[in-house]
Amino acid sequence: MEKCIRAARGEIKAELVLKNASYADVFTGKIRKADIAIVGDKIVGTGNYSGEEEIDCSSFTVVPGYIDGHVHIESSQLSPEEFASLIVPRGTTTIIADPHEITNVCGMAGCEYIAKASENVPLDVKIQLPSCVPATPFETSGAVLNGKDIEKNINNSYVFGLGEFMNYPGVINCDADVMQKLKAAHAAGKVIDGHAPAVYGSELNAYLCGGISTDHECVTPEEIEEKISKGMYVHIRHGSSTQNLSNAKCITPANMRRFILCTDDRHAADLKEKGHLDDALRRLVADGLEPVTAVACATLNCAECYGLKYRGAIAPFYLADLVVVNNLKDFDAEYVIKNGRVVAKGGKALFDTSKRHLPENVLNTVHVRELKAEDFVMNLKSDRAKVMTIEPGGVVTGCEVENVKRLGGDVQVKGTELLKIAVVERHKMTGNIGRALFKGYGLKGGAMGITIAHDSHNIILLGDDNAAMAKAANTLKDIGGGMVLVNSVSGEVDYLTLDIGGLMSSRDAESLQRDSRALIEKAHAMGVKREYEAFMSLAFLSLAVIPRLKILDTGLFDVEKFAFTDVEV
Repeated sequence: MEKCIRAARGEIKAELVLKNASYADVFTGKIRKADIAIVGDKIVGTGNYSGEEEIDCSSFTVVPGYIDGHVHIESSQLSPEEFASLIVPRGTTTIIADPHEITNVCGMAGCEYIAKASENVPLDVKIQLPSCVPATPFETSGAVLNGKDIEKNINNSYVFGLGEFMNYPGVINCDADVMQKLKAAHAAGKVIDGHAPAVYGSELNAYLCGGISTDHECVTPEEIEEKISKGMYVHIRHGSSTQNLSNAKCITPANMRRFILCTDDRHAADLKEKGHLDDALRRLVADGLEPVTAVACATLNCAECYGLKYRGAIAPFYLADLVVVNNLKDFDAEYVIKNGRVVAKGGKALFDTSKRHLPENVLNTVHVRELKAEDFVMNLKSDRAKVMTIEPGGVVTGCEVENVKRLGGDVQVKGTELLKIAVVERHKMTGNIGRALFKGYGLKGGAMGITIAHDSHNIILLGDDNAAMAKAANTLKDIGGGMVLVNSVSGEVDYLTLDIGGLMSSRDAESLQRDSRALIEKAHAMGVKREYEAFMSLAFLSLAVIPRLKILDTGLFDVEKFAFTDVEV
């Protein structure tokens, strides 16, 4: 502290000075011009300074390091080390990470894996203990974290808060186990993230009485207005499959401090080709949001929401997490500084990711019997059936009623817009297979599957050929999890292995991104419509906390009624 004070007064040189910088003052919304002096991991002052090391920033603008307000590392399909290698050079220096994907598969071992692997990289990973494992009591997950488990683990040294509380009916109806989780988080003084799509009025009041702070599922301006008026922070989300950047149109000078940016789910190809929060910022500014306001949503607002003191701004005693960008339009990062040290330059990481933490207890997680074509027969009793649909760019599904053709004790989908969709339980060898019909995805002549199926992460399959669906499931078993595409016409089977929990790869980001993009392109070549993220959109069709119809290993589920429903009408 003494050294910081002396450097701030100019008595001694700072260790690092960003000279002649224009910088975003997120407190006042202005662009200011000054040198930025750094000692250790702290900013010590803005003004006129000399440094032992100096970087000329006269052609650049400096902004605080970005903070992702809600992200699942697992959805990148990368290890934490490789994930950092892609997002830190883009300017992200802190993330609020909810590892509920791998925790649903591996229990606390998965949560601990994310925490320990993240220690190897210059990225602050604030772990939110997953609150809903499983997300609902209606599906089969690899693990269960009940109220007692939350009480036991909430005070772990690596746990920052309690993850998104998706079981909003449980909160509203005072479920005993839910109450135990919430009370444990409050007793530990931890922030609690929310997840409450289309919850309004007295039910929203009830949900907020659980002491929940945020929501990333807002859809309408009216929903945003009500939630902000009742004290919530609203995430603006820019993921691969789930995006609501249009919510930024609700930002006004009066409410702008209540909006924070997040990515939630963003896969490796998009991180590599398009970026992370930098991509969200350039899109928001292009759509008319004032640049410093956009930066505040990615920095100070998030820091204040999560109680990250002295972070998210450029000011004395604030953490020296900084991004030197070319301008506040493109947000191309020239330098990234983490804890006062340059960790990326020209979009390239300056840190090593070869030392990786990879314990045995997050590997070999796909446990199913050998499947056959007859496992995917749908012997309906009616010619009318409920059919799932999904809108591009979102995760909300619809329900339509369609005439179906039955032949030989099975529904015939070839030559129609319909496909069979199935979820195969892959954790406990229960033999559960949920079957339903889906319309509009476009796949023809085979099947596709993935071991990422939010949030219990069973195997989810889509196809127009029973044998191809069985082949896809068996391939996923054989490779220990991943993504697969089976072409019934050519007999070709293409796959990408995700060996960590069936969710992530231990490979390097470059090769994974290349092979992932190639597999996605093959899926589009088989008819999957380009308005969908070929595999990641599929992964959300089992998410039983987002309306309307979802498919679980235990059957077709009506989220609005929070009950199972028959396929037949």
